[in-house]
Amino acid sequence: MISRTLFTDILIMIFLVALQIFVLNRITLFGKYTPVLYPVFVMFYPFFRNKFQFLALSFLIGLSIDAFLYSWGINALATTLIAYFRTLIFRTSTDTSTDFFSFQSLQWGQFLLFLFSSIFLHQLLVQYIEFFKFSRFFEILFNVLVTSVISFIFIVIYALIFKIKQKV
Repeated sequence: MISRTLFTDILIMIFLVALQIFVLNRITLFGKYTPVLYPVFVMFYPFFRNKFQFLALSFLIGLSIDAFLYSWGINALATTLIAYFRTLIFRTSTDTSTDFFSFQSLQWGQFLLFLFSSIFLHQLLVQYIEFFKFSRFFEILFNVLVTSVISFIFIVIYALIFKIKQKV
């Protein structure tokens, strides 16, 4: 079992914010799509830990991204909301009804569905709040889909590098 403390959580947050701001935000694919990786903190946070601490840390990581991007709390809101609904997203994408959650017990298809559902909801919130116009509904939806797919690929690579499925 992995023992994560608040100190290691903060170190992971600093690493993810620095990676997002200083590396990934400089990558622009197809001229306008930027991969988003920092929500992995919310996705892979252990399920058995304190929920209030989890929500506070999720808000802080989103707020840290907002501070660097001058985005007025959009990322903090989206990150906190997917943190709040993470258990529901997990249950929906894995079709489990037990109260014991573990990535180790999942099949790869369920694991990937959970990742894609989480990143898609995060991007849906961020982009619809940021570009709130009904006249651009399909353009924003296309951007959400493409950004989610690109981010999903980066998150799967991150999960494979750090062997997240076996650890959490």
